[in-house]
Amino acid sequence: MKATPSSQLVAIVGGSGAGKGWLVERLSRGLCEQSCHLPLDNFYRDRSHLPPGRRERLNFDTPDAIDWDQAERTLRDCQAGRATRMPGYDFATHRRIPATAAWQPRPLVLVDGLSLLVHPPVRRLFALKIYLDCPAELRLRRRLARDVAERGRSPGSVTRQFRSTVAPMHARHVEPQRRWADLILTQPFRKPDLLRLANRLWTLLTDTAPLQSWMRIPFHRELLNQLEYHDHTACADSPA
Repeated sequence: MKATPSSQLVAIVGGSGAGKGWLVERLSRGLCEQSCHLPLDNFYRDRSHLPPGRRERLNFDTPDAIDWDQAERTLRDCQAGRATRMPGYDFATHRRIPATAAWQPRPLVLVDGLSLLVHPPVRRLFALKIYLDCPAELRLRRRLARDVAERGRSPGSVTRQFRSTVAPMHARHVEPQRRWADLILTQPFRKPDLLRLANRLWTLLTDTAPLQSWMRIPFHRELLNQLEYHDHTACADSPA
């Protein structure tokens, strides 16, 4: 596979409903062809060998649910600018979807997930690590909106799962990752934090792509416009 200039990896970490998908989508708009998205969700372990009833009871909020070896190989390919094979995951059947075509990274690779910073060899690959700090009540409200509308679940079942599994796993595995973050974004987002984010992304871009200095001001303006905060309730961040 043909190599291209190396890419910079950006980690976006936060709990289920913290707004990871929303942030990736807005950053992608502002960065355009300079960025691409790689979800950690693609690397959930294949569970096709288990009976369907057993698959439904799996805990997807623990780092052990991720195939870290494959995730690390893929991220190293991206960091080197190499085309790589990107797996997929079917959350309805909990089966791994084999990669069918080569996937080419761009100068900035936006990687989002619950537990990106837990595994040290993977954590060391990121040039920028962002942690989304979001109150539990707001995360539950978003998860209710998503799972009831998109996955046909009852509000009671979503709430029970959040309290019995999601919240304890957040406290054990997600929240501690903030100590490794380069930038913590508290919601609602504050303009000084967004300016720091824009500055860090501009620096990463200039390390990988030939950008002229006059482009800095419109770059910052566009990025801040995309990140203007609102209550993005119907965001989708986790598989269950």
